[in-house]
Amino acid sequence: MARARRRASGFFRDFQEFALKGSVVDLAIAVIIGTAFTKVITSLVENVIMPLINPLISVTGKDWRTITISPGIAIGQFLGAILDFLIIAFILFIGIRALQKLKRQEDAVIESPLSDPKLAAQERLTGALDRLNQTLEARNNQVL
Repeated sequence: MARARRRASGFFRDFQEFALKGSVVDLAIAVIIGTAFTKVITSLVENVIMPLINPLISVTGKDWRTITISPGIAIGQFLGAILDFLIIAFILFIGIRALQKLKRQEDAVIESPLSDPKLAAQERLTGALDRLNQTLEARNNQVL
C-alpha cells in the first residue's frame, strides 16, 4: 500500500513539474491570445476589408460570402475563411520575422564582449559547472 502511495505521489509530482514549466504555461497563454487575435482578424475582414471589396466582386448584388453552389455548399464562407487565414498567416510571418531580427541583434551584442580567449574559456567552464550542479541536484531530488 505504501509503495502505491509513493508511485502516486511521484506521478503527481512529475505532473506538477510538467504543468508548471514555463513552456506549458506559455503555450496556454498563446492559445488564449491566438483565439482573441482570430476574432479581431475576422472582424477586420468582415467589417473593414470586405465592405470595400464587395462592390467590386459582388455577384448579382449579393455579398460574396453568401454564395452557395448548391443547397448546403457555402463556397463564399469557405473563401472568407481562407482570406482570414491568409491575413493571420501574413501578420504572424511579419511578427516572427521581426522577433528573429531582434534576437539576432541581441546575440551579436552578447557575443562581442567575449573577445579574450581566457575569459571565454572561463565562461564555458562556469556554464558547464552550473549544468553539472543542476544535474546532480535533480538526481538528489529524485532519490529523496
